[in-house]
Amino acid sequence: MIKIETKKLRVVNTKTLVVAVDISKATLMGYCRCPDGRDCNPFEVSNNKEGFKKLWDRICWMKAAHHLEEVVVGFESTGIYGEPLVHFLRSKPVRLVQVNPFHTRRMKDLEGNSPNKTDQKDPKVIADLMQLGHALSVVIPEGAAAQLRRLTQARERSVQRRTALYNQLHDLVFLLFPEFVQVMKDLQTQSAQYLLRHYPTPQAVVQCGLEALALLLKRISHGKLGRERAQALYEAAQESAGLQEGRDGMLLEMEHLLLEIDSSSRFIEQVEQEMSRYLQQIPYSSCILSMKGIGEITAAGLIGEVGDFKKFPTASEVEKLAGLDLFEISSGKRRGNRHISKRGRPLLRKLLYFAAMNTVRTGGVMHAPYQRHLERGMPKIKALVAIARKLLRILFALVRDHNVYIENYSQQETLKLAA
Repeated sequence: MIKIETKKLRVVNTKTLVVAVDISKATLMGYCRCPDGRDCNPFEVSNNKEGFKKLWDRICWMKAAHHLEEVVVGFESTGIYGEPLVHFLRSKPVRLVQVNPFHTRRMKDLEGNSPNKTDQKDPKVIADLMQLGHALSVVIPEGAAAQLRRLTQARERSVQRRTALYNQLHDLVFLLFPEFVQVMKDLQTQSAQYLLRHYPTPQAVVQCGLEALALLLKRISHGKLGRERAQALYEAAQESAGLQEGRDGMLLEMEHLLLEIDSSSRFIEQVEQEMSRYLQQIPYSSCILSMKGIGEITAAGLIGEVGDFKKFPTASEVEKLAGLDLFEISSGKRRGNRHISKRGRPLLRKLLYFAAMNTVRTGGVMHAPYQRHLERGMPKIKALVAIARKLLRILFALVRDHNVYIENYSQQETLKLAA
């Protein structure tokens, strides 16, 4: 079996100008270095279109003055503040790379043998890392993939906001009508939210009456809840320990929270519709969707977070992007446990983890491997992470070969050979 490993990115040669940029919200600190060690003093430009042009003019002058042929621009992975510069440089004849901020923190002690950290020093450290080969290619999503990345991030933020709203709503309900959450159990159901809008207090439930409440619950739950649940809620309301003081203020906030939850839910639904529409424009989306347990939203999120599976030469590089690559700390006779690095995109790991949960269920495509991990004594969470890594490698192979997933493929091949 051939072991394929991620190789260091060697982008610097005797004809390459190394440009390092330290990015902040308002300014950029640029630095240029020739292969023979000649460099310029770090210079500051604004983080806007005018500053980008000044930076590019300095790069072009340095390249021409020293008769160099290539330009490599490197920067830290600094989130949104570096994206305008990246999109400006993508149309220029340069190669873009990025370095891990964790590496620059470790490397800065070697520069001048001091832990000092300044805007003047940081770009030099980035340049050192680039010349050592500790840099990764920048994969910029384009077209439908770029839309999927923005939509996936928008959906994730909205889901987090909605979860926070539900937590606030739960606290208010516990103050006003603590028994409500014991009877209805889940405030996210349509029935619970309808009652909170129209009968938010124990007094309102009692005034409604048992018979009317039973008919109401049966109607709004489409027959799932009946007289038994209505009677439990009615009896709880009669003996409720809910607060009376400050009730009007809490009711006003509860009404606002319910409106916010409705608004967030509608937005999430709209975003998911757009994600499905853009997913159809990805040529290899059918390969990912062919695996049972991977739905449209998960597939769209994976493509958006990765950017483009086809731009990664090996599965190991995609694993590093997700932070699912393994490491251990061993010394002498002591052998450490293996863990995932978690130095990649957290949302990508989250999507893969929930996809793993779907596929390990009874009848799922990863149920058997998951059970084998558990039989060997592996904790459930670690087993799910192992399945998530396996899923990522399988999806990478499906996209690379433009194939669909065939369940029990190895068994079918064995039967063919036996025949």
